[in-house]
Amino acid sequence: MDSSLNSYSSASLAYLGDCALEICVREYLVRELGLSSSAKLNKAALDFVRAPKQAEAMKNILPLLDEEEEAVFKRGRNVGHTNTPRAATVSEYRSATGMETLFGWLWLGGRRERIEELFRAAYKLDENNL
Repeated sequence: MDSSLNSYSSASLAYLGDCALEICVREYLVRELGLSSSAKLNKAALDFVRAPKQAEAMKNILPLLDEEEEAVFKRGRNVGHTNTPRAATVSEYRSATGMETLFGWLWLGGRRERIEELFRAAYKLDENNL
């Protein structure tokens, strides 16, 4: 991976990663589940993007990460947080931020296939449960 990607702050990578994850979720909901009303789409998206869900998803993919990806996750996870959502523990929020940092880093590296692979594994989206 391009070493210049390490020059971006964890906060900026998490910011971009939040968008990358949102794109994955929205594409999955529209393309694979066929949801069409915005109310149903927004409600279903919350099952993916809340910090507790992202933290749970991160546990699923942590064993799949290579050393460099794990280092990026940990870098994002260890960012000092001053505000934590009421619906999440500090640990969940930190893990979710780490996941977003990883996805932002992969996005900037042009690794869309890896993003898709990790997204599907994170939320256990295989052909058997579509």
